[in-house]
Amino acid sequence: MIKVGCCGYTVGKSKYHESFGVVELQQPFFQPPSQRVLGSWRSGAPKDFEFVLKAWQLITHDPMSQTYEKLQNPIPDFRRMNYGGFKPTNEVRRAWETTENEADILQARIIVFQCQSSFKPTEENLNNIRAFFGKVERKGRVFVFEPRGWKEAELKPLCEELDLAGCIDPFRPESCFGSIKYVRMAGKGGYNYRYTENEINAIIKRYKDDPGEVYVMFNNSNMLNDAYTMKRLLETGDQG
Repeated sequence: MIKVGCCGYTVGKSKYHESFGVVELQQPFFQPPSQRVLGSWRSGAPKDFEFVLKAWQLITHDPMSQTYEKLQNPIPDFRRMNYGGFKPTNEVRRAWETTENEADILQARIIVFQCQSSFKPTEENLNNIRAFFGKVERKGRVFVFEPRGWKEAELKPLCEELDLAGCIDPFRPESCFGSIKYVRMAGKGGYNYRYTENEINAIIKRYKDDPGEVYVMFNNSNMLNDAYTMKRLLETGDQG
């Protein structure tokens, strides 16, 4: 079963809910919304609508990342070394508690941990990842791990060891693995990309017979139209 959605609401929520059954929320990555806002998102969506949560950047990203500019309360300079990279610090632990609380309110089953391209599989980083995922409670949730620029041989054994759903590049031979397949369509070469029907069909052909759950989430500049295209091709069965 292939579930199609976008990384963020690209149209009004009601209109989006009419067409898609899942969305990957981006705002909680940059700045956690209030509990009131989160509650309104949950109550305003159909009961069977699924929210996927992108973990707060304080867990995954170094404070040198430009994404930190969107924080309402800037990080003090003397504490900046305590954030990001899954570090075993109180700051990262509290950031996880915030993400966990958001997931509880949204009834989110899937949480995506996306890393910046500078986060490499060094011994220190691997040790931090193991310590982080070894301590956090799952509560039946699926954790998706998406590093940037890692090789499959570096990612797959780690995901198997820690029971993570791994995601690298949807067009690699074996790019997604784990208890679910989570495919993030972030654009070839960058955000400003429009997928062709042939490229979308290639993803459908790869995963349409998968016995498990498959999520295909578009995160490119043309995400809404590309998601509509995939839904149409799935519904018509026209894969060329």
